[in-house]
Amino acid sequence: MASMAAASTSLQARPRQMVTAVKCFSQGSRSNLSFTLRPLPTRLSVSCAAKPETVDKVCEVVKKQLSLKEGDQVTAATKFAELGADSLDTVEIVMGLEEAFDIEMEEDKAQAIETVEEAAELIEEILKAKA
Repeated sequence: MASMAAASTSLQARPRQMVTAVKCFSQGSRSNLSFTLRPLPTRLSVSCAAKPETVDKVCEVVKKQLSLKEGDQVTAATKFAELGADSLDTVEIVMGLEEAFDIEMEEDKAQAIETVEEAAELIEEILKAKA
């Protein structure tokens, strides 16, 4: 099974399963068996531990900080680098998130953030500890 994980996020591909069909043919005293194998499509499942409203707010902050157009789509799985963000942009995103959520992120954890989802999960972790 292929899997990728980050924090409490999981993206897993189910192993390819095969459907087997068995046919039996008889001719006189002889019997023949025929097997047909065909692959089923791979399915992905994505789960995010952060609340949807947190992810939405992070998406809005990212759009604002990177001056993205209204039509540009930002989702939980979006990587900052895919949006054209460099390291300075990422620092500005973190500062915008700290201001929007009234929190402070540790520098080492903030530098490890690469996606909207990771940012949302870190924010919820900080808010939970703060409460």
